[in-house]
Amino acid sequence: MAIERKILLNPGPATTTDTVKMAQVVPDICPREKEFGRIMKEMGEDLVRIVHGRTEDYAAVLFCGSGTICMDVALNSLLEEGKKALVIQNGSYSERGCEILRSYNLPLIELKQPLDAPPDLKLVEDILKQNPDVGYVYMTHHETGSGLLNPIRETGALAHRYGAFFITDTTSSYAMIPINVYEDNIDFCMSSAQKGIMGMTGLSFVIGRKDLIERSAAFPRRSYYCNLYLQYQYIEKTGQMHFTPPVQTIYAARQALKEYFAEGEAEKWKRHQRVMDAIHKGEEELGLREAVKREYQSGLVSAVLYPEDPAWDFDKVHDYCYERGFTIYPGKIEKAGTFRLCALGAIDEEDIRDFFVVFREALESSGVKLPVH
Repeated sequence: MAIERKILLNPGPATTTDTVKMAQVVPDICPREKEFGRIMKEMGEDLVRIVHGRTEDYAAVLFCGSGTICMDVALNSLLEEGKKALVIQNGSYSERGCEILRSYNLPLIELKQPLDAPPDLKLVEDILKQNPDVGYVYMTHHETGSGLLNPIRETGALAHRYGAFFITDTTSSYAMIPINVYEDNIDFCMSSAQKGIMGMTGLSFVIGRKDLIERSAAFPRRSYYCNLYLQYQYIEKTGQMHFTPPVQTIYAARQALKEYFAEGEAEKWKRHQRVMDAIHKGEEELGLREAVKREYQSGLVSAVLYPEDPAWDFDKVHDYCYERGFTIYPGKIEKAGTFRLCALGAIDEEDIRDFFVVFREALESSGVKLPVH
């Protein structure tokens, strides 16, 4: 079956292989069958392996939904009665975490930090010293709106030093940037199938310490569908998700995991770095500037400042590229006009070289002067 290949330079869903796409074409099966339960059990173990967790210590709890469902699940399920959440807010996704907590009317300390540089950990420590009732510290590992990489290892160590546990949103770093839950002081992390493992949308997962998940059974239950312990307990007891899982998406994720382990953690990360090097080279050749310094970037997302040219029109450039098989995406930096070029997915440096040929044509056809200003 011939499938047209599209190069997605947006921050997810990512470009997938044809083998992952075709893995969804399977005989119909009731997801309550033991055979399907075995698939989910193996998948959960593989998801823990990716972050170097031991299955006796960590579990992957699967949910049907986008990555935001895991933010909701972790933030509402893991706050003990009488405790506060501390959120380091330096981007659109950590801001979303604050919005979730406010939706539940949960006590929140929001530490706002610059959007284009790592946070001041001295301020984090000061808050922890002054607030012994902080239950957990929450940080986005990779702020995908800007491409900023946050210091999770150091932040997790601070949380543990002051008796809190550490939750990090790794939705856009998991299975790309190497992560070790022990070395990086991670109690809980999360992601979605359509990101780092390069599967399909509709399956997300929280990976967390089993002892803390079990301890959370005594925490206030703020949601029925989005409760971590309820889902964990049901999976442990029956081998099934509590509610209907995304069956075909899980088959695609199983194939994506096979391909992840075949490529290997180190080689996959090298490929993503090659792609980002090619993106940076293409930007430099056109005179484009970025919103975040290279030393602060994740190596997965480049937030490019809009050219200061009256002929610049993002929609026009986007549409030109899209019609030729390349997708670019608007930025998410407040009060800054940016678009994003991302190194996620089943792409390599030659795809980026091809993209910049088309992108240059798009600029020229729009009347943008080159190199851009």
